[in-house]
Amino acid sequence: MWGCRGLRCGARVLLGVPRAAGGWSSSGPRPLQPGLRTVNVIFRNLDTAADCSLSYKELKGLLKSQTTLIDVREKWETGQFGKIPGSINIPLGEVMEALQMNPKDFKERYNQDMPAKSDHLVFSCMAGVRSKKALDIAMSLGFSRVQHYAGGLEEWAKYEAPETKQ
Repeated sequence: MWGCRGLRCGARVLLGVPRAAGGWSSSGPRPLQPGLRTVNVIFRNLDTAADCSLSYKELKGLLKSQTTLIDVREKWETGQFGKIPGSINIPLGEVMEALQMNPKDFKERYNQDMPAKSDHLVFSCMAGVRSKKALDIAMSLGFSRVQHYAGGLEEWAKYEAPETKQ
């Protein structure tokens, strides 16, 4: 599986370490017993935050390129607090469904072309919590170039005014 910046994520996991008094434990490294094996496990997104988070400066640079910025806050939040210019609003509760829609339905609902799995997606919210969840969802659906703006609109507003509806 490929992570947010095209890095392969993997881990070696020890399964079934017997305790001295019987039973099984997964805690702490212990010498391997005969018959026990390690299993190479490829995992997706156990800790994507460090590799996939963007700073304000990085996001500003990306917005000049072919990047789709998705604001996962609720519609009322974008109306009340504004949004990062150029972002499209897909509330977190709709992200899973939206990223699996057919392109025509996506265009009708969000007035934007459906992103391809190879497109660069950046998720934002108010402070980085929901955008991280959206990133996890997109990765689970096979989107390979995803990041999130951890500072969210709170950080953006420190540097420039959000876009508001007129």
